[in-house]
Amino acid sequence: MKRNLYDLSFEQVENLLVEELNEPAFRAKQIWEGVYKNLWYKQEEFSNIPKKLREKLWESFEFQSISPIKKLESNDQETTKILFQLNDHKAIETVLMKYDKRNTLCISTQAGCAMGCVFCATGQMGFKRHLSAGEIIEQVMFFARVLKSQDEKVTNIVLMGMGEPFHNYDATMTAINRLSDPSGLGLGARRFTVSTVGLVPMIRHFADEDRQTNLAISLHAVNDAERSQLMPVNVKYPIKEVMEACKYYVQKTNRRITFEWALIAGKNDSEKTAQDLANLLKGLLCHVNAIPLNPTNQFIYQASNKEQTQKFQKVLEKNGIPCTIRLRRGIDINAGCGQLAIHHPE
Repeated sequence: MKRNLYDLSFEQVENLLVEELNEPAFRAKQIWEGVYKNLWYKQEEFSNIPKKLREKLWESFEFQSISPIKKLESNDQETTKILFQLNDHKAIETVLMKYDKRNTLCISTQAGCAMGCVFCATGQMGFKRHLSAGEIIEQVMFFARVLKSQDEKVTNIVLMGMGEPFHNYDATMTAINRLSDPSGLGLGARRFTVSTVGLVPMIRHFADEDRQTNLAISLHAVNDAERSQLMPVNVKYPIKEVMEACKYYVQKTNRRITFEWALIAGKNDSEKTAQDLANLLKGLLCHVNAIPLNPTNQFIYQASNKEQTQKFQKVLEKNGIPCTIRLRRGIDINAGCGQLAIHHPE
């Protein structure tokens, strides 16, 4: 069975070349640069290595283990969503969002999700399996090639697609390490944002690693009763524990933490709720990233209107809590936050 090249470190590629293919070690750098710098993935593109070695490589490795099977573009042409099929016929979705000077990828770390957040389409579909580091990396490489053809580059990556990144911690961090390595894709660690529903032990572990990668916490409620209704994980890791872990993260790293808040009309968008949120976050180096709820089939509530959204923001800012209202992108193709799900049989 072929191995996914993107699952391997440079050292592993080098060892396999020497020990299994009886090739000189220097070939590893040629292959590595071809893949990560030149963005090659077709056999004929590797013209810097002998044809015989190319044939050996294609017998031993997969250079494309995820296959794009459906593409959707938003009406404004600013958002593109790709449905990828994996080798075992599971599927994932990945989104490219274009802004003025940014090309942001929203990538998946799992097929489905085990967290069960009721307002999230991925949570509604359930958990299928973890992605390997290579499958996470491949989503980025696919869009890096697309953007290269347009004389553009990936500028930011948010791990907010399908799945809970901290539930698949090792593969997620391996992918970030490789994509941020100067010898890999070379995207700086601060260009990445990892979003979690609040897996407390992993927040603390992440803090101990003292990474430059940005951290975002999906919060969405200020008391345990309401948050547990929206996010079942809150039963195991209640708000108090999440906040203690967040304080630990800020103390250890001195980095600002982002709290994500889906504004749900009549449920968590009142000025009182905003005041309660400000009280909860007081004294913490943080920022609130609010976005009107994106619609999903199995959640009956609606997004907050513009007037209420602005009121919510003003209360936070009056209390010294920075708050931005995020643009809703790709809603017409179900590519917005919380909308990613697979609707075709596997």
